[in-house]
Order: sequence, then structure tokens, then C-alpha cells
Amino acid sequence: MPIGNQNSIIAGGGCHHIAVQTRDWEASLRLYRDVLGMPVVAQFGSPERKVWLLDMGDGSHIEIFQPKADTPAPGSAAPNDPVTHFALTTTDTRAATEHVRAAGYKITVEPKDVALGGMDVTIAFFTGPNGESIEFFEVH
Repeated sequence: MPIGNQNSIIAGGGCHHIAVQTRDWEASLRLYRDVLGMPVVAQFGSPERKVWLLDMGDGSHIEIFQPKADTPAPGSAAPNDPVTHFALTTTDTRAATEHVRAAGYKITVEPKDVALGGMDVTIAFFTGPNGESIEFFEVH
């Protein structure tokens, strides 16, 4: 199997991160950071709800969200839970967004530039055919 960028539709396509809504913040850090050896590469969010990005080792990431008061209990039927979304890397979020819009998918967050824990990125979200939340993620 050839190695390298095989996506001829979405420029720079690949997986950037998978976002997980934690139930137990400390237990999640223990697993991903300490047991699996994933270093924290960015921290953002708010004092009430931390969000950390951890490197899985190949340039892709796990993004963990600190629980909130209304975080669903384990085993609930909440959509996309505990995986809240997954992010596809791209070198052109705006073009990728227009591509999926033209294909008929609902854009839930228009492309926007944001600073996340020292990273300048352009992000956008859309809904997949099964209700899944998909993010385009472009690092500058």
C-alpha cells in the first residue's frame, strides 16, 4: 500500500483528532497521558471546562473535554457520546467546507480562524449522513 497523501478531493486530508467527552478527568489523563504515553501538546477551554489535545504519536491527536455538570452518564444514548466529533486535517478548510456544502451536507459551523492553546487554526463543522459531527481542522 502506498504511503502519503492519497486524498485527491480534500487537500492535505487525514485525521487530525478524535474528541472524547470524559466522565472522569483524572482517570482520562492517567490513561491517555500516563499509561499510553501521549504528551499534552495544547491546553485551552475555560477554567470551568478544560480541553487538552494529546499527540497519539503519528501526528494525530486525542482531544479530551473535562466533564460538565450536564455531561451524560456512561452508557447514555446521547448522540456522538462519548466521542463528540472527529476532525479531518486539511490544508484548506474553506475549500473543503464548500466541497461538502455543494455535495448537500449541512454546515453547522462556518469556517473560522481561532487560536487554540498556542495553535492558530481554521476550523469548520458539518453533519455526516448518520448525524455524526465532522470537523475540518487546518493548522497554520
